[in-house]
Parts: sequence; C-alpha cells; structure tokens
Amino acid sequence: MAPTILHVRAETKPLEHRSAITPSVAKALVDDGYVVNVERSPLSIFDDAEYEGTGATLVPTGSWTEVPDEHVIVGLKELPEEDFPLKHTHVQFAHCYKGQGGWDTVLRRFARGGGTLYDLEFLEDEQGRRVAAFGYHAGFAGAALALMTWAWQLEHGANSTLPGVTAYENEDLLIKDVKEAVEKGKAKAGHLPRVLVIGALGRCGRGAVDLCVKSGLEDIIKWDLAETSSKHGPYPEIVASDVFVNCIYLSKPIPPFINQESLSAPDRRLSVVCDVSCDTTNPHNPIPIYDINTTFDTPTVPVKLPTGANDLPLSVISIDHLPSLLPREASEAFSTALLPSLKGLKDRKNVRVWQQAEKLFHDKVATLPKQN
Repeated sequence: MAPTILHVRAETKPLEHRSAITPSVAKALVDDGYVVNVERSPLSIFDDAEYEGTGATLVPTGSWTEVPDEHVIVGLKELPEEDFPLKHTHVQFAHCYKGQGGWDTVLRRFARGGGTLYDLEFLEDEQGRRVAAFGYHAGFAGAALALMTWAWQLEHGANSTLPGVTAYENEDLLIKDVKEAVEKGKAKAGHLPRVLVIGALGRCGRGAVDLCVKSGLEDIIKWDLAETSSKHGPYPEIVASDVFVNCIYLSKPIPPFINQESLSAPDRRLSVVCDVSCDTTNPHNPIPIYDINTTFDTPTVPVKLPTGANDLPLSVISIDHLPSLLPREASEAFSTALLPSLKGLKDRKNVRVWQQAEKLFHDKVATLPKQN
C-alpha cells in the first residue's frame, strides 16, 4: 500500500506564525510511515532548517494547489478568499459550520471540486471533547492584551489606542511586559484591575485565569455554567469589572452577556472586553457591541457608547488567532495533542474521529442553499 502523503501548507494570514505540524510531530509522522511535505514558510515561527533531519521534505510555498488529488492538505487558518474549486482533503480551521459570514461560499468550493473538509474545530473523541485545541493559549494571550489595553488607556488617555503587537518568543517575555504595564496602570488607577472571566473552567478560561494570576492580579472573578445558567444576561457584574474576558464556546443561541443598554450603567467600570471566542459574525454573538475582527496590527476597536453612558472609554479585542502571540508554545501543544489523530489519517475511513468529521462535512454541505 502506498504511504499517505501529508502536505503542510504555509499560512497566509498576516502575522500567523503557528503551524499545525511542528518539526517534532513531522518526525513522529515520518517514523509512522507517512510522507510529509512541508511548504517553506516565511511567516512560521519554525525556521525551515528546523524540519531538516525530521524526514520531512521542504517544498515551495503555495505548492499545495498543484499536488495530486490524493495528498492531504494540512493547515491551520482558513484559505485565502479565492474561487477555484477545492479537490483535496483539507485539515484546517474553516470557520464555516456555525453560520458565519460567507460560510456557504467556503463550503461550496469543496462541493464544486469534490474535496473534503476535516474541520479542526470539530474533531472530537469518544466523550465529545475536542482532540486538540488552541484554547489555553488563546485565553492566555487574550487576557494579556486586555490587561495591556487597560493600562494603556489609563496612561495615554481615552482617545489613545493600544499600538500593534508582535509575536513573543516565549511566555516569560510576555509576562514581563504585562506585569510592567499593569504596574503603570495601577499607579494611575490606584488599584489593580478587576477581571471577570466567563468560561473559566474550560481550556480557554484556564489560560486567561493563569495569565491574570501570573501577572499578579488578585481580583479575578471566575464564572462558568453554574453562574451563567442560574440567571440570564445581560450581567451587571460584567460592567462592574474593569476587564471582561469571554471564553465560552458558543453552540446555541443565548441571551447577550452585555449590550448597549447595560453599558449605560452610571457606575460602569468596564473599559476593556476581550472576546476570545470571537464569534463576531455569528448572528447569536453574546457580545453585540462590536461587529468587526481586530488584528495584531490594530488590536482594539472602540465601542460607540449609548447616550447617557459615563465617559470611560470602552475597547474590544476580537483577534481570531490570539495564540499566535505565543506561536511556538501554542503550536507545540496543539500539534502534540493532534498527533494521535493524525496517525489515523492513513485509515481515516475506519477511524472514528475522521469518520465523524467527514459525516459532519457532508451534513453541512447538504444545507447549502440551492443556486439557480
């Protein structure tokens, strides 16, 4: 039987430095009998040279479009917005299964080309848990940027926005910068920020809480299902906090956590929202106070406050690839967790995680609106 060939495509999203298959995981896959081709990537945190000696072969950037149909294309973020049909099997985050803007355009490319999508967000084990996720580092990075924004507002004024940020080589360097920022904010405000994290028991929430603890914060409010299921939002506790970090996994419509009306509270302290979940285009987004994604170049978007609200500024962070702030650590954790499933790709028609992913893909394709 011919070996299964995996083609690791280079990411094209600006400032996306992560990789779905790290050098150590590439070696493990080669040792398991796979052929692994890795596109040269100017963005990746992993230098091309780090794949040397792993048994993987370096190939030209963007060459995935020309490889034979049977090659499995492995990436992270969504493909560029182009129109040509997709003929390969793709393993990636596609952000098109929950009614996001443009979902039908993305799926229709697979349907037209006869390709298949295995969406990384929906690979689940027998207990229904995701086999691999970037949640922890998303929460960690999101909380870091939220605290930096809180401090920046205090130091530079309401009309100043947090400047662009770049990836950190490691966690220690990020923590150092956050601590310094928080101390400056404390000197201006007279207190450390109060942070409320919703989804605190999940991967993402644990990352956000850990960042706050490592940054020296004391007033950390940790909410999960027990707190949000006992009453419906909007929650006054959110606007009474300095920073709100949303870490839930949105699977069904829920009442909003905050809205324009709740921002009118005269005693509002809330000045920073980090929507790590980033369901910006989801019609059921529980934070309906903004409508665009932000980027590392422009991390925040100001919220237009309702008439009568106090003059405290409010900014939202809605970056959909937060873990790329710590790309090496985030990639290593994700890729290692994904490895057992990747090893099953050679027999994917008989491996539950891939069977389920393929069924979900076909179920979603079946919902595509008919075209005239």
